[in-house]
Amino acid sequence: MDNWTTTPFEPWAGLAGGILIGASVVLLLLTLGRIAGISGISAGAMTKQGFERHWRLAFLAGIILAAIMYFVFWGGFPVETQVGPGWLIIAGLMVGFGSRLGSGCTSGHGVAGLSRLSKRSIVATLIFMSAAVVTTNLIRHL
Repeated sequence: MDNWTTTPFEPWAGLAGGILIGASVVLLLLTLGRIAGISGISAGAMTKQGFERHWRLAFLAGIILAAIMYFVFWGGFPVETQVGPGWLIIAGLMVGFGSRLGSGCTSGHGVAGLSRLSKRSIVATLIFMSAAVVTTNLIRHL
């Protein structure tokens, strides 16, 4: 596999995305006192009642709406995958299982947890980043 990715390098888009993610984490913590971890927000949207459920559904709707707005205003997503939708569904389910098993996801541990210097989040982030490095190297060199 010579060219394993066709995703263009766009540092300004990455910077803008990082700023938006950081701002959402800070705003959620300042306004509601909640941590912006998508797995916890998603789980709570299915199990909580009243206001707890409503803000979680609004947060998730905002994520979906942002993707739709990007697609409409910028004409699509410049990402191509080398696997079919079946593998993407399996991967998504595995990520969901792993985030529940690890008591949080990359956004919760890596962004919100590290910024609060949570020991659990530091360990979790080191583990999933190490796994990502190993996996990437295995895929690139096999």
